Amino acid sequence: MGGNNSELKRGIDLYNGKAYADSLAFFLSLPQSTETDKMEIAYYLGLCYAKLHKYDEALVYLESVVTSGGKLERVLQCRFLLAVIYASSGRKRLADFELNKLLETGYMTASVYAVIAYVAWEQEDTEKCIAYYEKSLENDNNNVTSLNGMGYVLACEDKELTKALSLCKKAVEKAPDSAACLDSLGWVYYKLGLYNDALKYLEQAENLDTENEIIAEHIRMAKLGAIK
Repeated sequence: MGGNNSELKRGIDLYNGKAYADSLAFFLSLPQSTETDKMEIAYYLGLCYAKLHKYDEALVYLESVVTSGGKLERVLQCRFLLAVIYASSGRKRLADFELNKLLETGYMTASVYAVIAYVAWEQEDTEKCIAYYEKSLENDNNNVTSLNGMGYVLACEDKELTKALSLCKKAVEKAPDSAACLDSLGWVYYKLGLYNDALKYLEQAENLDTENEIIAEHIRMAKLGAIK
C-alpha cells in the first residue's frame, strides 16, 4: 500500500465498516500524495462511489486503477466492477469488453459468469444466458445472483418451472430482503398458475422497491390471473 499506510487507515476502516459516505469524504479530503498512494486512494474512491450508487464518478476512478497496471488482484476486481456498472446502465458493449478481458486472464468466478449471463439476457441471447448461469452455479451453487437469475429466466421462458421454483426459493432463503429475489419467486408462482402465492411475494417485493415498474406489472398480471 506504500509508505503512508497509517495515513489511509482511517478511510479504509470506515470503508470496511460500511460507512461509505464517511470513507468517501475522508479520501476526498486527503492532500496530494505519492504515486502509490494516488492509486490506493483512487481504488477506494471508486469502491465508495460504487457502493453509494454514484456510478459515473465510480467509473473514473475504477478505470484509472485498471489502466495503471498496478496490482493484478486490484485490476481484476475493478474490471469486474466496471463490467457490473456498464451492464446495469445499459452499456453492454463496454460490459462485454471488460468481461472478455477478465476471461482472458482466467478470472472466472461465479460472479463473473453471472454478469455474463445477465448481459446475454439483456441482449436476448437466452441460450448463452442459461449456459452462463449454469456455469456460475457449478462454480458456486449458493450464488444468490445466479440462483435468482436462472430461476427468473426459466420462468420467463416457461421452461423447467419446478426447477425455477426451487432456485428462486433458495435465493429468497439466502436473501429474504431482496426485492429482486422476491419478485422472481412471485413470478415463478404466477407462471405456475398459483396467483395468491404469486401476489404474496410480489407485494413483499413492491414494499421493498416501490418504484419498480416490472414488479408493478407482475402484480397487475397476478391480480388479473386471480380473478379469472
